[in-house]
Amino acid sequence: MDKKYIMTDETIQHGWRRLYRIKALRDIENGGEIIAHKDDLGGYIESEFNLAQDGEAWVCDNAKVYDNAKVYGNAWVYGNAWVCDNAKVYDNAKVYGGAWVCDNAKVYDNAKVYGNAWVYDNAEVYGNAEVYGGAWVYGNAAVYDNAKVCGGAEVCGAAGIYGDAELYGGARVIDYARVYGNAKVYGDEKVYGNTRVYGDNV
Repeated sequence: MDKKYIMTDETIQHGWRRLYRIKALRDIENGGEIIAHKDDLGGYIESEFNLAQDGEAWVCDNAKVYDNAKVYGNAWVYGNAWVCDNAKVYDNAKVYGGAWVCDNAKVYDNAKVYGNAWVYDNAEVYGNAEVYGGAWVYGNAAVYDNAKVCGGAEVCGAAGIYGDAELYGGARVIDYARVYGNAKVYGDEKVYGNTRVYGDNV
């Protein structure tokens, strides 16, 4: 297999880890757009395990991927994003801004995590979902379909946000609660236990 990047001699110290800046050996495309030309410098990884050599996955800007984390498929990690521990970002997913994806979290399909959002523990974000604006998704929570979680909102426990649901403005969905359909939860609202919020409820 031909390599698509090399690890350069340009390094940064990140805690006790040494991360290496990568350099493209060919053009890298994402969604029909060239996001890196041959010889462009990318972001930082700890080892080749962190970024697949096949596919169009890429890490650029000041983004960092390390530990046992892996970026592959056509995923894109950029800006000041961090992906670490055993996290996985793949398919056409994007992690950017100041977002963190760590622990055993997964971000995949066409999902986006950005804007200082955190996804960690065993949480999953997938489908066309978006988590952004300082939101937190953790525990065994799942955000998927076209759902949006933003503005400091939290999803945790084994909670699920899906359909076209939106969670924002400091709201919390925890335990085994579900928010779906076109429902919106915001403000200081807390949805917990086995509660279901769905349809056009606000």
